[in-house]
Amino acid sequence: MNDPVAPVPTAASADDARFMALALTLGRRGLGATWPNPAVGSVIVKDGIILARGWTQAGGRPHAEVEALRRAKKIAQNKFIGATMYVTLEPCSHHGKTPPCADAIIKAGIARVVSALEDPNPEVAGKGHARLRGKGIAVDIGLGADEARRVHVGHITRIQNARPYVTLKLAVSSDGKVGLAGRKPVAITGEPARTRVFQLRAQSDAILVGIGTVLSDNPALTCRLPGMDERSPVRVVLDAQLRLPLATAVVATVRETPTWVFTSRKASGLAEEILQQKGCKVFRVDEQNGKLDLDAVLKILAEQGITRLMVEGGPTVAASFVGADLVDEAVLLRADKTIGADGIDALEGMPLSALIEHMQSRGVETLGADTLEHYERT
Repeated sequence: MNDPVAPVPTAASADDARFMALALTLGRRGLGATWPNPAVGSVIVKDGIILARGWTQAGGRPHAEVEALRRAKKIAQNKFIGATMYVTLEPCSHHGKTPPCADAIIKAGIARVVSALEDPNPEVAGKGHARLRGKGIAVDIGLGADEARRVHVGHITRIQNARPYVTLKLAVSSDGKVGLAGRKPVAITGEPARTRVFQLRAQSDAILVGIGTVLSDNPALTCRLPGMDERSPVRVVLDAQLRLPLATAVVATVRETPTWVFTSRKASGLAEEILQQKGCKVFRVDEQNGKLDLDAVLKILAEQGITRLMVEGGPTVAASFVGADLVDEAVLLRADKTIGADGIDALEGMPLSALIEHMQSRGVETLGADTLEHYERT
């Protein structure tokens, strides 16, 4: 990512770093819930005292800056005079579904804005910072930039690459298998690892599997944690022939959690109509070498507003994403159990090492008897 970032000013203090860290923490609350907008965090401070905190709300509005100002509405207007706002992404400067955040900041009387990143969105791209400076507001850019890139990587990837940021999750046995012979499913990881996966799902806009996984496992693909049902991502199924049964969980619960189905242009029109009547969205794309064109799938997802996609498909889907070089991040859950040589390999037709050979490690977590290895594209 080559976003223009000004140097962190020498005046940046330990307090500045602390308040920006808080803004980043607040912003992460919205991951998976704010698409198509980025999950921004904001903190308003005066004389070392926090006046208000805000983060982008579910559905992407209100934006973090406006939310912080709204939460402080009981404070008299002049209390903001001379205050500093910390924000994890450049305040917007254009009229969309809401007025510009930059205008709200100016109206409030904020004296200084500390912004982690310039927004790569062409509708913003420095214009928000320029508008603030034009009204005499001091603007410092770059504090917390590295962490802000991680938080906003879905937004940045969607803007710059016209596709979502893709995380591939695989749960493998100690001998690198994901299923029993005959493609029979098997529980590989323990409860702590499954809980961690639910948390990762909650931070994703959508989760993708192939029709083979749906037919063999009938997964719900939701966040099955107390109080987290509403944070379940959009469920995406790759189904070239529209074989998706109506009795499966992803169709039966479509009114609670959306299900989008991608199919080929040759698939049955009647099957499409039935799925649509049930509440599913159906998208048709071209095929490449007998498989759905993943680039086309990701382009449509981005057009629909998806910024972070978690791929949990089986060996065929996983290998397709790896082979197409579409994996930005990998979450590799390793169990301590073995399946045996006749088990199903994690990646169809390629070694597991192909997934991480061009990635760098971001660390390892211990989850009960299992481990989670985290990798990202170099």
